[in-house]
Amino acid sequence: MAGFRIGRGRDNRTPQQPQAQAPRAPGPYQGTPPYGGQRPPQWPQATGGPQPYQQPRNQGGYGEPEYFGDPYHQSPQGPDPYAANNPGHTQAFSVRDDDVYGDGATYRAGSAPAAPSGPRLHWKQLLAGIVLRPGPTFLQMRDYPVWGTALVVTFLYGLLAIFGLDEPREEVINATLSNAVPAVLMAGVVFVISGLLLGAVTHTLARQFGGTGSWQPTVGLSMLIMSITDTPRLVFAVFLGGENSLVQVLGWVTWVAAGALFTSMVSKSHDLPWPKALGASAIQLIALLSIIKLGTV
Repeated sequence: MAGFRIGRGRDNRTPQQPQAQAPRAPGPYQGTPPYGGQRPPQWPQATGGPQPYQQPRNQGGYGEPEYFGDPYHQSPQGPDPYAANNPGHTQAFSVRDDDVYGDGATYRAGSAPAAPSGPRLHWKQLLAGIVLRPGPTFLQMRDYPVWGTALVVTFLYGLLAIFGLDEPREEVINATLSNAVPAVLMAGVVFVISGLLLGAVTHTLARQFGGTGSWQPTVGLSMLIMSITDTPRLVFAVFLGGENSLVQVLGWVTWVAAGALFTSMVSKSHDLPWPKALGASAIQLIALLSIIKLGTV
């Protein structure tokens, strides 16, 4: 009984209840350790005696980087500490499905033009390709200007085209040499200008219909088509005249061939279906038929 009374004397405190200690300066590790179950080492205390282990300060405590924060402290209405992107918790990356480069689709109208399908053709290969293999030739030359070949061929064609028209042909034949040469040269220049204007109209209509081709290849190739397709008719018209029945038949046949080549060229150069390509070439075809093929001027 004596020992029992000694344990319940005036100082009625158990060993598990330490005496209150004076507050100390804040340390780097106070309170429950944030990681693991071991208590971090304590700094030396300014006052003697053991000090209680206090809750650590939220972000910015002494000796603790701010970016670590306090993963165990949150307000009653704050975010979930175990949510994604919080310290100690990561979030898997997701793949976006709005790839701006698409899925490798081929060239379409309205998009960036496709790369040339081959090297630039020599002028001999170009002229032969328009007659023998027009589709691959137009596709290969869709991004290459052909000004040199187009201007020279159209000018030479214009020098002879005046002899395919009955009235101008008679005037040149009956004129003196000093008057005939300027008239023939002027005819070559007029045909070059006409080819440029008609080709520009064809290109403009093709762009209005949704085409994306360049204007220089379109105009240059249209001039070559105009000149090459009319050569068979022109050879006979120089000797027989524009009103000859054979020349008229050749005019219609070569005009249909010109329409097919114009349609193929615009379709390949501007990536258009053939009805729109034919519509873009309609004005140039009508002008060629009325002015040159039928010899009405």
